[in-house]
Amino acid sequence: MPSVSDAMAEAVTEEEVVYQNPLLFLKVWEIHSKQADCGHPEQWPWHYHKEVEFLAIRRGSMRLQTKHEYCSLQAGDVVVLGSSQLHRTSKEHPSELQYVVFQVDLVQHFDQSTMPYLHCFSELTRPLGELNYIFRENEEARREAFALIMDIFEESQTRGRGYELAISAAIKRLLLLLLRCDTRGVLSGAGEAELTRLRPALDYVDRNLGEKIAVEEACRLLNLSYHYFIKYFKKVMGLSFVDYVNYKRVKKAERLLLTRDISIMEVGFEVGIPNMAQFYKLFKRYNQCSPKEFKRRMKGEAGRISPESDAEGLQYVVN
Repeated sequence: MPSVSDAMAEAVTEEEVVYQNPLLFLKVWEIHSKQADCGHPEQWPWHYHKEVEFLAIRRGSMRLQTKHEYCSLQAGDVVVLGSSQLHRTSKEHPSELQYVVFQVDLVQHFDQSTMPYLHCFSELTRPLGELNYIFRENEEARREAFALIMDIFEESQTRGRGYELAISAAIKRLLLLLLRCDTRGVLSGAGEAELTRLRPALDYVDRNLGEKIAVEEACRLLNLSYHYFIKYFKKVMGLSFVDYVNYKRVKKAERLLLTRDISIMEVGFEVGIPNMAQFYKLFKRYNQCSPKEFKRRMKGEAGRISPESDAEGLQYVVN
């Protein structure tokens, strides 16, 4: 597996998605490649975006790499990538490749009647990418998801009367499919009312990842006592406030390592952990390797990850 220098700059960082219809908060298009060149895997650009992304392969095969997975997608396959989930793709064989990319801000598609399910798709501690087991294990669900994505694509192309209604309905059916087929409880999450109560503290963490974060300030924002807050936070989120902050900092560090041409020390400073010994220890806790080794693995061809890091989520956050 080829090694890449730490100084190598990536071509793409955070991708800004320009919506085809601003009122639908989505972009869907087809990529059709007949070129013979597959490209070298280490040249694939790592990128992420706040929108959730679905890929539906119509013809040929392609390679997909995320932090925990390196897989081959064939015609008929569907995959979902969570909001801000690092990923890169490449053509697998020098033959025709045709697939649909569907990017959407899911939050915008919840209304008053469906709002109680918004928390299921919040991705606060588990990315929607964990739902791909559904498409691997449930053939009927995969076919239905594929058909829904094709419907969304066709409606966006033809733009017949009421196409906005058709697309919105297809998105809701896609969410319902995931919700009902999730036998592993990825979409269980905390209750909407509880998350709403914690929202000021969660927003405080997101805004200040590069600065000092004090549990006392979170308590003040919620007007709760220290002891009640730490117990309530762990009950709702399934992990302590400190572990949640560390989790978010490591996730940001992973993105910076792959999408910014900065030193590991600078990454530590940007995520609020200037002590390098502490940063290395915390990073290794979540990834079973050092930041430098993580960068080398993820920029290599297969990006092999140890068996212990087989799934993203709370198992790396809670002691």
